[in-house]
Amino acid sequence: MKIFNVKKEIIENKKVSADCYKMTFESKEIACRVKPGQFLHIKCSDTYDPLLRRPISIHSIKNNVIGILYKVVGRGTGLLSKKTSGDPIDVIGPLGNGFDYQLLANCQLPILVGGGIGIAPLYFLAQRLTEQCSNITVLIGASNKCNILCIDEFKKLDCKVKVSTDDGSDGINGTVVDLLKKELVPENSKLKTQNLKLKIFTCGPVPMLRQVHQLVSKYNVSSQVSLERQMACGIGACMGCTIKTQNHPESLRDKTQNYKQVCKDGPVFDIKEIVWEDI
Repeated sequence: MKIFNVKKEIIENKKVSADCYKMTFESKEIACRVKPGQFLHIKCSDTYDPLLRRPISIHSIKNNVIGILYKVVGRGTGLLSKKTSGDPIDVIGPLGNGFDYQLLANCQLPILVGGGIGIAPLYFLAQRLTEQCSNITVLIGASNKCNILCIDEFKKLDCKVKVSTDDGSDGINGTVVDLLKKELVPENSKLKTQNLKLKIFTCGPVPMLRQVHQLVSKYNVSSQVSLERQMACGIGACMGCTIKTQNHPESLRDKTQNYKQVCKDGPVFDIKEIVWEDI
């Protein structure tokens, strides 16, 4: 897939929660080629300080307008949050491998599981899923009511939305994994009662993803995960985002084949492919 370096004007950069922002800009070059789960490498300032770009997943696409949803966690994203309408933005993308379209095509009952800012790439996935499926369940987890993201946006896509908060201020008092358990337990599972093909797509903090992995392994449900990882180059050259994966037959002679790069081989993986103890 062709990768573009575009310089565009920001349409909007709006604060949507205490520390999260949504930015939009128009790029037909990227919008026509991007797949859900791919990301952009964004220059955060007009200088080389900070030197490295920031990888941010694509949150939405509409009429060639690209939306990114990001959380301010350091200096780079802090600088990004200061940009306003009309300011220039320097973007490289689309990068990485997104969600498996063959898996999507065979999916009758998708469940999207997002924790915190991990909900960001799942909205773009939901946009594409609605083109072929009307039975989408979205599970959103956050620390409290103020940090819940994208509820209204998912509801506008006619998704069934369920919420959990750590402090019980909205939805159930618990985690998004608790919500997923209720969807998968045999007595409630739509997979059993309706004989539908269930697939899980998830993104969020690593402790949450480990629990999702344990749960889908228990119930033998297909699942894809979008990993959040610090990256330097974004194209597989620096080896800075390497993760360990399960053994493959060809790796018996070359153990380096057990390792993959999130930026180039991911950020989306089969959840059972990853060695979660090493992350």
